Amino acid sequence: MTTFSLVNDRKRVLKESLLHFDYSLVIATMAVALLGVVMVYTATRGKLIAAGLNPHYYLERQAIWVVLGFAAMILVVMVDYRHIHLLGYVIYGGVVMGLLGVLTPVGKSALGAQRWFQLGPLQLQPSEFAAVAMIIAVSVYLSGESGELSLRKLVGVLALAGVPMLLVVKQPDIGTAIILGVVLISQLVVARIRLVHLVVLFVVGVFGIYMVIHLGILKSYQLQRLTSFMNPKSALSSSGYNLAQSKIAIGAGGVFGKGLFHGTQTNLAYVPEQQTDFIFTAVGEQLGFVGAGILLLFFGYICWRVWRVAVNARDQFGRLLAIGVLAFLAFSIFQNAAMTMGIMPITGIPLPFMSYGGSAALSFFSAVGIALGVGMRNARYLPEDRREFVSQ
Repeated sequence: MTTFSLVNDRKRVLKESLLHFDYSLVIATMAVALLGVVMVYTATRGKLIAAGLNPHYYLERQAIWVVLGFAAMILVVMVDYRHIHLLGYVIYGGVVMGLLGVLTPVGKSALGAQRWFQLGPLQLQPSEFAAVAMIIAVSVYLSGESGELSLRKLVGVLALAGVPMLLVVKQPDIGTAIILGVVLISQLVVARIRLVHLVVLFVVGVFGIYMVIHLGILKSYQLQRLTSFMNPKSALSSSGYNLAQSKIAIGAGGVFGKGLFHGTQTNLAYVPEQQTDFIFTAVGEQLGFVGAGILLLFFGYICWRVWRVAVNARDQFGRLLAIGVLAFLAFSIFQNAAMTMGIMPITGIPLPFMSYGGSAALSFFSAVGIALGVGMRNARYLPEDRREFVSQ
């Protein structure tokens, strides 16, 4: 085959793979992200005006992060996911170094936790990238397995995942640690972990939670936040104030909501950290049950498209990547929305593409980019004689 014909074949394969690019997933993701920009603006505008500050401060910054997140997503899509296989441990090592570095004096401490690097006017939170790094590293480690997962491989993957999980708990960031655990279990199930090993892991996990609580790793206010949802009467205490205001805001929205910029709880900043952890309350109050339901439908569509990528993945590596991304997105969505309604513990997990924050935006967009890349290069959709050119 001549160089000219090889180039032409590669161009044809690229064109064919673009035909299978999931534009609907991109559109749904961007629709949610743009709604997030609006909600962040509504949640911060009132208090910034009251403080005599620029009311567009958070709006402008979140818009920039969405643009950068979209660029990161496209960049990830452009890289063949099988090439990511070669960089898996490098990415994992970089994030682990970041998690170690943030615990040193270089890291910034705020609200009782040490999770950030201060880079001029920007903050970088390495734990937000821990899930993506672990998804890639675990997928690389398990991609060569066939049949049931051996005990040796299981011990190895637990060690691999345990490092970032322990470093995240040390910060402490229990919410992210829970996400890492959910992602790991999801990937282990796809890798065909034995039932007896899964049961043992569950028991060990419960024991680990018990030890974290009783060894004093969690501060008292953090423990109260995690348990306040089980005792509604504690809503008037400091630990339950966020939850109480969150429920009031969502309930005040009724069926159709009060309309943009007309929510009392939102305008008067009654819900603490509403632009980050409790952004769903701004949706509930202003857009009501209907608006919040439509948002959850968009989230459901995003998760369904990623699920389709996992189901149709042509190799174990792609399947593990897609399942990891799905678990990362689905649990983050469920946990965040549920905690604002008082049916899950308050853990500080951001709502994907909605909550204010640059590190989270880059992480979630990159995760979607991984799923898009796997789906676009799915060899089941390509002619047999052209599959070899997809990754070249």
